[in-house]
Amino acid sequence: MRLFIAEKPSLGRAIAEVLPGNGRKNDGYIDFGSEGCVTWCIGHLLEQVEPDAYDAAWKPWRLEHLPIVPEQWQLKPRKGVQKQLTVIRKLLKNATEVIHAGDPDREGQLLVDEVLAYLKLKKSVPVQRCLINDLNPPAVRKAIAGLKDNRSYAALSRSALARSRADWLYGINMTRALTVSAQKKGYNGLLSVGRVQTPVLGLVVRRDIEIENFKPHPYYEVLANLKTAANETYQARWKPSEACQPWMDEEGRVLNKQLAETVIRRVTGKDGTVEKAEQKAIKEQPPLPYSLSSLQIDAAKRYGMNARKVLDVCQSLYEKKLITYPRSDCRYLPEEHLGQVAGVTNAISSGLDEAQPWLAGADLSLKSRAWNDKKVEAHHAIIPTQRSPSRLVHDEKNIYSLIARQYIAQFYPACISQERRIEIRIDTGLFVASRRAVEKPGWKTLYNRDNKEREDSKPPLPLAKKGDIHLCEGGELLEKETHPPLPFTDASLLSAMTGIARFVKEPEVRKILRETDGLGTEATRAGIIELLFKRQYLKREGRSIHASETGRSLIGSVPESVSQPDRTARWESQLDSVARNESRYDDFMVPLVQELGGLVSQVSPVNMPVIANAARKFKRKRKTSRTG
Repeated sequence: MRLFIAEKPSLGRAIAEVLPGNGRKNDGYIDFGSEGCVTWCIGHLLEQVEPDAYDAAWKPWRLEHLPIVPEQWQLKPRKGVQKQLTVIRKLLKNATEVIHAGDPDREGQLLVDEVLAYLKLKKSVPVQRCLINDLNPPAVRKAIAGLKDNRSYAALSRSALARSRADWLYGINMTRALTVSAQKKGYNGLLSVGRVQTPVLGLVVRRDIEIENFKPHPYYEVLANLKTAANETYQARWKPSEACQPWMDEEGRVLNKQLAETVIRRVTGKDGTVEKAEQKAIKEQPPLPYSLSSLQIDAAKRYGMNARKVLDVCQSLYEKKLITYPRSDCRYLPEEHLGQVAGVTNAISSGLDEAQPWLAGADLSLKSRAWNDKKVEAHHAIIPTQRSPSRLVHDEKNIYSLIARQYIAQFYPACISQERRIEIRIDTGLFVASRRAVEKPGWKTLYNRDNKEREDSKPPLPLAKKGDIHLCEGGELLEKETHPPLPFTDASLLSAMTGIARFVKEPEVRKILRETDGLGTEATRAGIIELLFKRQYLKREGRSIHASETGRSLIGSVPESVSQPDRTARWESQLDSVARNESRYDDFMVPLVQELGGLVSQVSPVNMPVIANAARKFKRKRKTSRTG
């Protein structure tokens, strides 16, 4: 018997829909007789056991037990799934071939692999891998026709396994260490630590502290008002030289007003000599189709939707067969998808009224940089399917519209701008003027409303050439003031998690981070942020995200390396290396185990009294709310 094992019931039904014959629905599976059988998991059927399952002495939380490291890892069925696990166990006994149809990512790979291992599938039974990105029948048929040996994805499974076990080790040991230390200072709750959640909380805490400690200071800019021989006028901005550095901040801003005023006096009424004049065309290609994180960021900016809401809406659209696999970290498409362009655009056109003008300006013969087989691995960018949407609720329509517009943008030409730049020497000072004007908006016509982009209101720069003499009629002093960094929002926090390299301290770590590296995965980032709110480590003030008192105290009580993204970013890079079969499971796990003891011993109770106070205030607030 040929047995398909899907990750979720919706995927199982999509597979059953394309198999020949009429399947007989049973409890937990669909039977096609000689054609085989389709069953499914319900997400993860298995989970790591608790420490006391390894040793009863580990049930009480005691510092002397740490670090806890299992000698032989064990899994157990999740609560409420034993019935479905039993269904799969019985079906496997008669299986002559298994088709692994987990989601097309490393977590989906492990999810079914660990079930097969837990249920002790016979080694003589071949296992094929089916990668389905689109639940519509043509895409599912094509995936089934293109099965591959599941052993080809063993490295992907090892990477997910290492991630799962590392999370358990790190979370169990650091959480117990911090919670027990806090309890000794009067805190009665749980203080959780995770390899992703704690660095994310650390980002917010440090941003809050930076805002609170920020002291604004004035700085000064100088503009020169220039006139050409043809009486054309323009302004150029002074570019301070290295000799001015003693009077500048680290951002290159001039802090000394007297210096700026001196520059104005020295250039007023003087002729300036053009040292460089250039004009060049700037070509901006359309933005790539969405990955989940890039979609979540745009949806947060435009609609104020949080990451979890976007993921939930995407899952709904996916199960309605309107978009492709949503938990994708890829922004590229396989070249074979070019054959589906007409079907996809027709579906968008018939189901989304606002897309009519978008498609009217599109040239479907264009091929953008998005179609690149070398950039596509297990899954591709999120795009609409060839099924036309209908009866979408408000949030579904908004998200579908974003995905559709990003796809249609691939069939628009590049945006062409002309940039003119003049560098002119007046006395000894260098002044620079530049203007950019959109000549052919191309794909940007689809986004003008969002970006509120307008043509530069300033007149274009005059034509100039090296050696031209322009008169400085006078200067203007601009007095400005520095501003604190903005607090995090859903969009900027997601952006920070995906582009974590800019927050990493170690230069060598920044160098090895690739575009797709970040804190967490596409599928888990929303859950991490949601968890921090649920545990009341984060709070909202309008659209701004801030750390709570408890969250700030937690970060102050763990080793700095635990709250910084450097280690986690390095882990993500190493896990990616395991997934690519460039390094081994042990190369990642052994150093982690060796490091745990030192991290546990560094947990400091210095801020625990603050945590205790926060706990008491929270308990009083809950008591008041119950009695009120």
